[in-house]
Amino acid sequence: MAESHHDLSGMYRNRVNAMNKLRLTIQIVYTILTNGYAYGFLAGKIYRGRLKYACVPGLNCYSCPGAIASCPIGALQALLNQQGFHIPFAALGFFFLFGSILGRTVCGWLCPFGLVQDLLHKIPFLQKRKKLPFHQIFKHGKYIVLLFLVCTGSLFLFGGLAKIPAFCKYLCPSGTLLGALPLLLTNRLLRSQIGGLFFWKLGVLLILLLLSIKVYRPFCQYLCPLGAVYGLFNRFSLIQIRWEKERCISCQACQKVCPVDLPADRISHSPECIRCGRCIEACPVKCLHISGPARQNHR
Repeated sequence: MAESHHDLSGMYRNRVNAMNKLRLTIQIVYTILTNGYAYGFLAGKIYRGRLKYACVPGLNCYSCPGAIASCPIGALQALLNQQGFHIPFAALGFFFLFGSILGRTVCGWLCPFGLVQDLLHKIPFLQKRKKLPFHQIFKHGKYIVLLFLVCTGSLFLFGGLAKIPAFCKYLCPSGTLLGALPLLLTNRLLRSQIGGLFFWKLGVLLILLLLSIKVYRPFCQYLCPLGAVYGLFNRFSLIQIRWEKERCISCQACQKVCPVDLPADRISHSPECIRCGRCIEACPVKCLHISGPARQNHR
């Protein structure tokens, strides 16, 4: 017996919800595992064991008292800020490895600060938006941050150039939320040293958290340098969302559920796609599916 349109809509909606739950579960488990140093939260101390010499793929602050490994952006800045000029082969190799395999799947499934934004966006308050106004301009902000706050590794200070970890020091909201605030809660000495820089970063964090309730992942879409790096690999990464043009019926079901509003012909190669999988579950004719880096059937 043929199913009604209403039944089909409900079926695909249930599939999308199931994918959302699976992704949320993996995000939570991953965040707990990579920030599992419970003693650090209790004592207000950062874990400094051997695991800290390794990086996790997501934006996970080195200074988080529970973090058992380092942030790749922080590691890149540390290598760039060494005396003299050094090519950061270790960091570049790390990005190439995870980028070529996963692309922005890391952003969708393995980023603690992405999880924070996802949870805030679930709050049933205000009319939700996928993008900010002037999105086509603002989406390049993450590349500007990558170039001028991370890769340049220096700012004009007091009439001269001084190498500093500019992204971590002046912008990173993950560092403020997962690193600075937990440490301040348990460390009286740190609280006595709070200054204007902390309140600047706290303001940046609060703006992004409040904006996340209305707009989907504003930090990821507009400011995250790690997303910018992984986005460069999206077209070539091992994990792809492949679009079969000949099967597509142009129903736009995929675009309606896509959190960043990508049409079918852009999902498979756009640097904005975080590989959340919603489009695959929403497609009534299954013209979108996970595959390796095979030929791309774009227009």
